[in-house]
Amino acid sequence: MLKVGDKAPQFITSDEEGNPFSLEKHRGSKLVVYFYPKDFTPGCTAEACSIRDSYTLFENSGIPIYGISGGDAETHQKFREKHNLPFPILMDEDYSIAKLYEVFKPVKILGKELLGVKRVTFLIDEEGNIEGIFGGDEGLDKVKSSEHADQILNFWGLKL
Repeated sequence: MLKVGDKAPQFITSDEEGNPFSLEKHRGSKLVVYFYPKDFTPGCTAEACSIRDSYTLFENSGIPIYGISGGDAETHQKFREKHNLPFPILMDEDYSIAKLYEVFKPVKILGKELLGVKRVTFLIDEEGNIEGIFGGDEGLDKVKSSEHADQILNFWGLKL
């Protein structure tokens, strides 16, 4: 898995509305890219809503946030609308970006081991390096879905 200090792998995709996204275009600012398994599941909803509830702090600090998951644009749009998410959800229908970030791995679901996206957040610095990781094998801590925004904000010293 990727480690703190590694260059964040570059990728190009679009968000759920079809707007283009390139990681390279975010050079010069900090950035949060969080991978989550599936729209509308309890943990993923809690994580997204935690970030939504603290979004103004990220925005005021100039830190863009992007969720990324497999699934189609229509489902992502519905998820974003239902939960009033102010940040885009990036498309990864073929899991190529999850594979690039080494978060497409065997996961246990209802006692069965299947391939899926692990819940992992990458905090990327102004130079495009991975400054912090939550979740996965190399993470500082597990992603605490309902407190995830606080985890990120505390890492960067932005929480009061």
